[in-house]
Amino acid sequence: MQKEYLTRIKTCFPDLSIDTHRFIDDGFVNDIMIINNERVFRFPKNQSWAKTLFEHELRVLSLLNSRVNMPLPKYDYIDEGMGSYPMIPGIPMYREDVLKQSGYIQDRIAEQLAIFLSQMHTTPLDEVETHAIGASEVNRDRDVWLELFEDVQKEVFPHMMPHSRAWVTRHFGPIVANQDFMDYSPKLINGDIPCYHLLWDEQQGAMTGVIDLGTAGMGDPAVDIACILYNYGESFLRRMCRFYPEITEWVDRARFWAGTLELQWLLAGLRKQEPMWHTIHIGGARDIGLIGSIL
Repeated sequence: MQKEYLTRIKTCFPDLSIDTHRFIDDGFVNDIMIINNERVFRFPKNQSWAKTLFEHELRVLSLLNSRVNMPLPKYDYIDEGMGSYPMIPGIPMYREDVLKQSGYIQDRIAEQLAIFLSQMHTTPLDEVETHAIGASEVNRDRDVWLELFEDVQKEVFPHMMPHSRAWVTRHFGPIVANQDFMDYSPKLINGDIPCYHLLWDEQQGAMTGVIDLGTAGMGDPAVDIACILYNYGESFLRRMCRFYPEITEWVDRARFWAGTLELQWLLAGLRKQEPMWHTIHIGGARDIGLIGSIL
């Protein structure tokens, strides 16, 4: 595919001198080609659902690039099956690199991330509608969560020790007992915020941008908070609360979401018989409080 992509790039950008290129194909939706560490070329992995997600993301970016302070991809070339934008500088914002920084730097990063999410979540709904942005694909209703719990008991429990099975049962307890536990007021959410979607400059101690908003759409803001919890932990989330107090209203739903992530991937791995699905979230944060505890 690299040769095909390079040929396509040269055809569309005949004046672009390609000195270096880096190919990234480990994403689930897109292949990426980075040229000269200056320009990103993105190719959907297929022309059906991947292409649809890309078109959806373009509408999200069209709305958010005029609303948020955080740098986001600004596509200046879009053609059938390919999009390109000037590369946003920075490297993935790994948890261990952030937490080794001083409290001052951590607060700066927490403030940047909190403001970005706040600006996204407070996007007027009429503007979301005008841009034809629908529901996020990550949305789950209570029936889906109860089905997950049932499937985990049937398919995953046989591979778990008793204390792990007891933890799963306790974790799903609130949603089993309370049909309103996961109720929320829809907002424009990101939906997927792993560390490799957040870019920063370690020398400057500041974020430089956010990439890949393919799962953005209307949904529960607790999903975004769950991503922060799972990737950076509750101690970092507390720093964000100083700049985005509403987080505390959603933290229990976020804790529930975060606690199900490994179960979802484990279940997928058992069904697909592919080891990658078992290991995809190794290294996540572990300082996540119990549902109902004070943040």
